[in-house]
Parts: sequence; C-alpha cells; structure tokens
Amino acid sequence: MELTNVLCRAANENRCAVVSTRLTRHGQCSALVLEVGGSWDALARMETTLPGLAKKHAFTANVVRSEALESRPQALPYVAYVSAVFRPDILNELCQFFIDHRVELESLTCDTYQAPQTGGTMLNATLTVTLPAGTQISWLRDQFLDFADALNLDALIEPWRPQNP
Repeated sequence: MELTNVLCRAANENRCAVVSTRLTRHGQCSALVLEVGGSWDALARMETTLPGLAKKHAFTANVVRSEALESRPQALPYVAYVSAVFRPDILNELCQFFIDHRVELESLTCDTYQAPQTGGTMLNATLTVTLPAGTQISWLRDQFLDFADALNLDALIEPWRPQNP
C-alpha cells in the first residue's frame, strides 16, 4: 500500500494524473504499473522525481514513454479463460495459438494453486485479447476449443464485457 500511496501522491504533486494502474503481489515483492498522464513538463517533473523516491522508499522504478494506442474500432475484444493441471508449457502454447491467429494480447493473468481434493497444482489463466477486423468468430472459437481439447485444457472464449455495466 505504501508504494501505491507514494507514487500516486508524487503524480498528484507533479500535476499528473494516474490514468490506470495494476498492482500484483509476487511472494514478498509487489509489482506496480502506473499509466500517468499530464502535460510534457509535468511528466518530465514526475520522471525526475522518481529516482529520489525509489532510493528513499527502497523500490525500483522503470519509466517508459508510450504513444497512445491506435484506435481499432473494428477490432473485437474477447476473453479466454483456461483452467488445467499445471504444466510449464501451457502459457507459451496459449500465446503461440493467438500469435498464429493474429490475435493481439491485451492482458494476461495467471495463477497456480493446490487443488484441495487432490493436492495437484492447478493453473487458472485469463487472457483478454483483441480479434482483428474480419475475423470469423465462430471459426476462431472452434479452433481455440479444438486446441484446448488437444492440450487437455478446460477453456472458454467469449466476448469481453465491462466489469461494471
């Protein structure tokens, strides 16, 4: 919580706005991704402030300037859910499937856990993807489900829906 507070305060003090953020915990560490917007001089001040904050609060900061995402009005957002017995190759197989079908990855969340009934390690993955314009949705869905069956994955792909309609 302290890291989030420090960086959000710094953004505000430098006349920037936090546009989006993602925080995940990884064991004893956390990863925080902030998208910060503002005027060029406010962003430059924010970038200048980060090394001192990182040293003071013992975190590592990486800054990347990004252009806005190009508008893709004809693209279709979809979500793929996958659950399976954990194998180290599942994520790269999923990514390769979508690369082969020219589908863009927007976000990926993956967690493993111990199944209470068997004690085996399970994997849950959620991939938010963008289908290119002109994609035959029923064909892609069939291809994805056949792919999942071949790898013994419990999988579903459906249109993306807002969390808070």
